[in-house]
Order: sequence, then C-alpha cells, then structure tokens
Amino acid sequence: MSIARRRLSPEQSREAAIEAARALLVEDGPQAVTLKAVAARIGRTHANLLHHFGSAADLQKALIAHLAGTITAQIGDAAKRARAGDQDPREVVDMTFDAFARGAGAMASWMILTGNEDALDPILEAIHKLVDDLSEGHAPGRTSIHEETLQLVLTALGDALLGGPMAKALGLPRTSARELALQTLIAAHVSVPAA
Repeated sequence: MSIARRRLSPEQSREAAIEAARALLVEDGPQAVTLKAVAARIGRTHANLLHHFGSAADLQKALIAHLAGTITAQIGDAAKRARAGDQDPREVVDMTFDAFARGAGAMASWMILTGNEDALDPILEAIHKLVDDLSEGHAPGRTSIHEETLQLVLTALGDALLGGPMAKALGLPRTSARELALQTLIAAHVSVPAA
C-alpha cells in the first residue's frame, strides 16, 4: 500500500516528508526541497505538508535538524571509536566530508544565501553538543578540539562547494582536501594518537 493510501500518524507523515526532502536534496539540490515537490514525492497534498510544517522554510529547518542529528551522531560514534583506538581517524574525516558532499553543504550555503540563516541553528547546535561531548577527557596541551572541529567542518564545507573545480584548477587529486584534513587531524592528535 502506498503512502498516499495509508493513514499515517502525524509523526509518520513528518518522517515521510523529511525522508522525501532528504532524497530530493541529494538528487536535485536544495532548491528542489519545496513543499510541492515533497508532497508529490509522498503522495500528499501541499496543504497536508503546510499543516505539519507551516512553511517550506520550516520543512527545510526540520530537514536540517534531521541531517544534523544523524550526521553528528555517526561522526561522534566514529570519533569515540577512533579515540579508543578502534578506528582510523580517516573515518571521522570521510564521514564529515561525505555529509557535506551529500547535500548538507549545499543546503547550508543555500540557507545562508537566501537569508534563512536561523535554519542553520540545528546544525550549529548539534556540532556544539558533539564537540562538548568529545572534549571530555581531551588531553591538555593539544590544540582545542573546538578549533580542530572548526577547521574540519569549514574544510569539508569548502570542499563540497568548490573542491572539485579547485583541485582540478591546481592540478591536484580530487581527494587532496580530505588528505590535508586527515593529516591535520592526526598531527593535532584529535581522537587518536598518530598511527
């Protein structure tokens, strides 16, 4: 039975809409995340989505909150495993870069450019909480984990937006920004000692 024919709880409707919005973001970019497109994707009406979200901006903010929570939870788990010596710090770098490359970077930039900067609050709050969690037990004398996170996130965001063309213009491999971020992470002894 399709979503359109089933009666969903309000929470199920919101979840279906957010998942459809995420798919549209990945497939077609942030400009594709509209109430009309999401409604069509899940077989609901524009009015139904307005009822659940209030506006396209609120749907986008809910999508960002969902992405931020999911991404930071995964990165946090990887960072904790890396700190315990169970994982290569490359996983933290790759997860961060992949999150931004798979739509979070374009969505964040689009929100800024359209003047909807408060929609970024869920991302910023999730990153802040993650950094606070990871800061517990951070050895004194090392570079601040806050500074390292800033550098990693900004590098991943820049790479998502301009990494391919910039690497090509400079005659560098496409993965150069990831490798530089990994070297910085290892050198600063974030999460795990250098292997």
